[in-house]
Amino acid sequence: MTISRILTLKIRQILGFLPALQLVWRSCPGWTLARITIVVLQGTLPLLSFYLTKLVVDSIAASFTLADKTAAFRQITILLGWAGVVMLIITLCSALSDLVNTAQSQRVTDYMQSILQAKSIAVDLEYYENPQYHDTLQRAQQEAAYRPNQILNRLVQVAQNGIALFAITGLLLSLYWWFAILLFLAAVPVLLVRLKYARLMYGWQRKRTPMERRAAYFSWLLTSDLSAKEIRLFDLGPLFMQRFQHLRQQLYQERLSLASRRAIANLGAQAITGLAMFAAYGFMLYQAIQGTFTLGDLALYHQAFQRGRSALQGGVSNLSGLYEDNLFLVNLYEFLDLKPKITDPATIEPVPQPMTTGIMFEQVSFQYPATAREALKAINLTINPGEIVAFVGENGSGKTTLIKLLCRLYDPTAGRITLDGVDLRQFQVAALRRTFSVIFQDYMKYPFTAQENIWFGNIDLPPTADHISKAAFRSGADQVIKSLPQGYDTTLGKLFEQGEELSIGQWQKIALARAFLRHSQVIVLDEPTSAMDPKAEYEVFKKFRQLIEGQTAILISHRLSTVKMADCIYVMANGAIVERGTHDELIQQGGTYAHLFETQAKRYR
Repeated sequence: MTISRILTLKIRQILGFLPALQLVWRSCPGWTLARITIVVLQGTLPLLSFYLTKLVVDSIAASFTLADKTAAFRQITILLGWAGVVMLIITLCSALSDLVNTAQSQRVTDYMQSILQAKSIAVDLEYYENPQYHDTLQRAQQEAAYRPNQILNRLVQVAQNGIALFAITGLLLSLYWWFAILLFLAAVPVLLVRLKYARLMYGWQRKRTPMERRAAYFSWLLTSDLSAKEIRLFDLGPLFMQRFQHLRQQLYQERLSLASRRAIANLGAQAITGLAMFAAYGFMLYQAIQGTFTLGDLALYHQAFQRGRSALQGGVSNLSGLYEDNLFLVNLYEFLDLKPKITDPATIEPVPQPMTTGIMFEQVSFQYPATAREALKAINLTINPGEIVAFVGENGSGKTTLIKLLCRLYDPTAGRITLDGVDLRQFQVAALRRTFSVIFQDYMKYPFTAQENIWFGNIDLPPTADHISKAAFRSGADQVIKSLPQGYDTTLGKLFEQGEELSIGQWQKIALARAFLRHSQVIVLDEPTSAMDPKAEYEVFKKFRQLIEGQTAILISHRLSTVKMADCIYVMANGAIVERGTHDELIQQGGTYAHLFETQAKRYR
């Protein structure tokens, strides 16, 4: 971490609540203003209630020596009436406070989630392959939902207690100046204890984030439908539960140890505070017995001292809480400060529509972050407009990585990729990606309707467009969908109610339809028919050139029977292109491709 980054985080630890308050205000300015108004009333009205109580007590004491008891009673009744009005307003503020707090908390939580989601979308794919990113994301998710609103709550309480303390301090100073000083000094031990353990808890949580994530992963494995079959077949449930419980037990013991030390230290600090307060109460009672205080004075000063103690304790608690919140908000800012590396250039070139000379890889090499191995090594190739190109090779040979670079999910570490002679980095990222329609091998299975699953391939179209059924017909998904209970309106998968599960091959047809729906210049299919039966695969590729409608097509496949029609086949191994040519040319060369094809062909003889 750089020095400037460390300084930035330190400053935010001190003033972290300021941007947090801005987030709260942007999420719901109306509710926030209502909250502040109620706080001011709740801070001032109890003081008015105390003063009215003093006047009532003094009036009662004075009435003992008055001849006109009726007038005295009338005066007391008026004072009680005003006290009742104040109490009614206090009760109303309390009721409204619950309503405002609930509404504001929900709005802030939703707003913070939207910020995290937007940042998650904006960062590069590279971050998702970095464990430190997932630690940062988890910490941000833990804090974002409630910390900003909690800061507002604490500041509101600090303001409310501050108003009370200001008035009470003035009152106590008018009586005995050392009362006010005693009130504040008594709170110092508690404040120091809370600040110390806030730092310790913050450090412990950051240190244990990887362990928290690992435990959460075991919990996900035990409850996810994706792992349900293997967990039962291999009887992995007890093992994963044991590992989950071991991690949680370690976290529990460490957290409990820290909490125990904090509780003991806090008990000692509270004991010191309590002794000081009781000494002050004893002095007040002594003064009342000596006649220095009237009964009204005793009631007023007792309530004021009680209120002052409560306000000061609340203030200390909230100030230490603010310190803790500021520490933990660094986790949120750490995530929000992540910057994407794949960005638009200062001067944007228009994406050619249509492309005329095609795509070129010029000495392209690539190495994934935090790894020493090169995934691609000095790749040179050309893909002409309207051409069908295939990449074959063993797993890990670099085929999918090459496509990630083409779609600019990553940038090359050396060399360049051009479209009609223009470096891909000169195009707007979103416009460039609209040039491609890609279905990766690990395509998504959305638990929504069949129609939506295909529509997601081109959301610029209306969700009920005729193009959806046409794309389904091209991929062979149309027959599958028509056999479902509600046709295109059937929810797919078993995650939600009334969902219908599909076979892997049927899901693959849905994904293929999603790729066909996008009228892009280049269609990229990564193992597009690996889960289909031979008949379905044959139907797709028998009329493949008609299906792509003049688009440039890039195929990645282990099944060499599916790439025979390609205009050019590239054979990859260890991140490099080792052979290239048509199917017939590669067979005649008798190299790697010919060997792989012969090996696969034997299975069908």
